[in-house]
Amino acid sequence: LGGWRISGKWTSLNFNRTLRLLMSQYGHFPFFRAYLGPHPASPHTTVIQIDQPEFDVPLKQDQEQKIYAQIFREYLTYLNQLGTLLGGDPSKVQEHSSLSISITSRLFQFLRPLEQRRAQGKLFQMVTIDQLKEMAPAIDWLSCLQATFTPMSLSPSQSLVVHDVEYLKNMSQLVEEMLLKQRDFLQSHMILGLVVTLSPALDSQFQEARRKLSQKLRELTEQPPMPARPRWMKCVEETGTFFEPTLAALFVREAFGPSTRSAAMKLFTAIRDALITRLRNLPWMNEETQNMAQDKVAQLQVEMGASEWALKPELARQEYNDIQLGSSFLQSVLSCVRSLRARIVQSFLQPHPQHRWKVSPWDVNAYYSVSDHVVVFPAGLLQPPFFHPGYPRAVNFGAAGSIMAHELLHIFYQLLLPGGCLACDNHALQEAHLCLKRHYAAFPLPSRTSFNDSLTFLENAADVGGLAIALQAYSKRLLRHHGETVLPSLDLSPQQIFFRSYAQVMCRKPSPQDSHDTHSPPHLRVHGPLSSTPAFARYFRCARGALLNPSSRCQLW
Repeated sequence: LGGWRISGKWTSLNFNRTLRLLMSQYGHFPFFRAYLGPHPASPHTTVIQIDQPEFDVPLKQDQEQKIYAQIFREYLTYLNQLGTLLGGDPSKVQEHSSLSISITSRLFQFLRPLEQRRAQGKLFQMVTIDQLKEMAPAIDWLSCLQATFTPMSLSPSQSLVVHDVEYLKNMSQLVEEMLLKQRDFLQSHMILGLVVTLSPALDSQFQEARRKLSQKLRELTEQPPMPARPRWMKCVEETGTFFEPTLAALFVREAFGPSTRSAAMKLFTAIRDALITRLRNLPWMNEETQNMAQDKVAQLQVEMGASEWALKPELARQEYNDIQLGSSFLQSVLSCVRSLRARIVQSFLQPHPQHRWKVSPWDVNAYYSVSDHVVVFPAGLLQPPFFHPGYPRAVNFGAAGSIMAHELLHIFYQLLLPGGCLACDNHALQEAHLCLKRHYAAFPLPSRTSFNDSLTFLENAADVGGLAIALQAYSKRLLRHHGETVLPSLDLSPQQIFFRSYAQVMCRKPSPQDSHDTHSPPHLRVHGPLSSTPAFARYFRCARGALLNPSSRCQLW
């Protein structure tokens, strides 16, 4: 990469050569992101996407200037530590770190919010590589993208999806300006960013510097402190990422056998039937909309465990000849990163008639795909404590069942958006909207916890509706099957076990992704739906007017 002036060893290489190496060999994208994704007009067609960069600092467009400055001060301290750990002269480290912060700040100022780009119709712009070269000439787009997406064969007429053209134009001007006046500082900015990206694969000093930065940034942004995360957990995650083709088949064979799959499908069928019944009685839907909604549920595809593609025998026997594991942990990680990128590109080049899964089989995140009209429940979700064929039905319906119902309600998100259902009773729908927002706003928030009710509204509605649908399905099951199993060590009725099971899987510790989460904080995901369900207050004998037994409730679903 040519080194950097911080250590005194500096070879002024071609800027685009360094950028090309960073992108293709290290998976580091200092000025923009480039990745493969669905074509906006044809979801099953893959196209290269160029988007804004992901900054390592938690910046927001509407951030107070005081907080903004404090965040950059903490980040500057962190960069100084990195430069010193890498053997840099302290005075040079300070100078180059400050310039790197300045570059990051200027790039951040170029960003335009997602909502603004969407409103202006500029979120998905189709351009060729040649056209992008004219707009942002500082980057050798063809050579950088060709190296990154080998073995794809690219040409100047290759179409790309660009998500923020104005940002790329301004970024290019900044790079050209730096190349003319401060080329060595631009090099240091790229190398410092690379070290930040690679820090999880470096020694404990880099780990500790990163931990202290994260702690300080969470304090500044008033987020609760993160619990300590053991290093072995990171290693397990990375192993799963790098060797997924082999591990997927082994995991599903071990953890999601035919009996588990059959029991999970029975649970899903009960939840789906309860949803269809509920759709027939929604006061804000007219008959035509109800029929349309029921048809959408009936046509839905469901995939469980793992995708058929992931379970192909030849993938399980993959030999990973391109991965070199040696005594250097960093070099081993880099070898795995390069191998993974090549496999991802290769998989996108192959025909893939079925839905392309967005999660690994051991993940616990279910999701609904709008483009393919399919709902996905990975094998990791259909494990304890969410689900087990031998569990009492109350546990399975309360945990996995409510999650299944939540995902099914994603089918109808469009109806809840302004103007999304012209044939609906929009006055009743708006009243239900306002009622739910007021309901969630009434709950006290723990210290250093915040949420945006506009951002979380759709997920809140799915949480409340999902619990109600799961309870309806379970109640129907109780009518048909007598002698319900309970948990001997808990003095709880089946209905109380149902609600306890729901709360158990929703209640969790905060995670690093929470600031970008469209879900409410964990305690609200417990209290919001439980307090919206009259049966909960009845079975737990909550006093009228108590936090979880309010005097009035909302019904959207």
